[in-house]
Amino acid sequence: MANLPDHLVWTLLFLLILSLSRASSSTFTLFDVLDFGADPTGAADSTQAFCDAWTSACGRGDIFVTILVRNGSYLLGPVRFGGPCKSRHVSMRMRGATLVAPLDYRVLGGGSSWLSFNGVSNTSIHGGVLDAKGPSLWACKDSGRNCPDGATTLSFTNSNNIRIKDLMSMDSQMFHISINRCRNVRIQGLRVKADGNSPNTDGIHVQLSTNVSILRSDIATGDDCISIGPGTQNLRIQGVRCGPGHGISIGSLARSENETGVQNIIVKNTTFQGTQNGLRIKSWARPSNGFVQGVHFINARMINAHNPIIIDQNYCPYDSQTCPNQESSVKISDVLYRGIQGTSATPVAVRFNCSAENPCTRIQMRNVHLTSLDDEVTRSSCANANGEALGTVQPRSCLYENS
Repeated sequence: MANLPDHLVWTLLFLLILSLSRASSSTFTLFDVLDFGADPTGAADSTQAFCDAWTSACGRGDIFVTILVRNGSYLLGPVRFGGPCKSRHVSMRMRGATLVAPLDYRVLGGGSSWLSFNGVSNTSIHGGVLDAKGPSLWACKDSGRNCPDGATTLSFTNSNNIRIKDLMSMDSQMFHISINRCRNVRIQGLRVKADGNSPNTDGIHVQLSTNVSILRSDIATGDDCISIGPGTQNLRIQGVRCGPGHGISIGSLARSENETGVQNIIVKNTTFQGTQNGLRIKSWARPSNGFVQGVHFINARMINAHNPIIIDQNYCPYDSQTCPNQESSVKISDVLYRGIQGTSATPVAVRFNCSAENPCTRIQMRNVHLTSLDDEVTRSSCANANGEALGTVQPRSCLYENS
C-alpha cells in the first residue's frame, strides 16, 4: 500500500471495515419476539409470534442466533419448535420473562407437550419461568371425571447438544421436562415447583438418551423428581435437592418385553427432604430383556425420607388386581451405595425386593448410616439380593454375600 495514493488507501480500509462489519452482523443475529407481535402483558395470545420468531431464527443460516424474550408475561398455547435449523446455534434467552399457559387445561391437555423441540441441535434455553397452570387439571383428575392426560411442559426429542440453564418450571400438567432420544444434554440451575400431591408431574424424565447431565437443581413436585427410563446411558446427576417428590427413580422398567437397558448412572451429592422415596430402582413383575448395571449412588443426605434406599422388582402402584404377579426379568447388577446418611421416616430404611428369577447381584453398600427421627432402630429387608457391605453400615446389611 506504500505506493498507493492516500485516498485509495483510505477507500480500501473503509471497504475492509465494511466487509468485516457485514460478516460480524451475519454471524451474530438477534430476533426479538416483540418484533413478531408478541404481547408482553399476557393479554393477547403470543403463540404465532413465537412460532414466527423460531422459523426466522432457525432458517437464518448464521452461526449464532438468539431469540430474545424480554421481561413480561406471554400467553402461549402449544408451540412446536422443529429442526434441523440452518443456523449453527440457536439460543432462547428469557431472563425476566414468564411463559403462561391458557387457564383452560383442555387447550394443552389433549396434546403431548406444551413447548416441544424436535430434531434440533446446538440449542439452548437461558432463564425464564414456565407456568403451565396445572392445578385445574389436577383437580379434574382428583374428582374422577373424564379428563385429558395432560401435557409435558418442555420436551426435547431426537435432539443433540442441548443446554437448559436457570429455568423455572411450575405447575406442569404432567412431566415438567422430558428428554427423549437425545445426546449431549446439560441441565443446570433448574427449579421445579409443583404441589406434593400433583399427579404424574415428574420433574425431569430421561429415556433413550445418552450423555445427559443434571446439575445443581432444586425439584419439588408430586412424582419422581428425576425418572430414568429405558435406554438411558451415561447420565450424571449432581447437586440436586428433591422434596417433596417420589425421589430419584430408575424405572419403572419392564413395561414391555423388548426394552433397552439402563447403564452408567452417577447420582452424587443429593438431598432428599420428606420424599416418598430416596434412591429407587423399580420394575414391573413381568418378562423383559431390560437391565440395570453400573449405577453409583454417592453422598446422599436423607431428611425424614420414606424408603431412603429401595429396589422394588414387584412395582405395582395401582389396584393389586391389575398387578402382573409374575417374575421380573430385569437384571439388576453393579449398584453402589456410598456415603448415604440421614434419617428415615420408616423403620425399614433399606429395602431390596428383587426377583427370584433374576436376583440382584453385586450390590455394594459402603459407609451407609440411616437412623430414625424417633430413635426407633432402623432395619434392612432383603429378598433375592446379593452383594457386600463395607465400612460402617447402619442399618445392618441383609445382603447375601456369597454371590
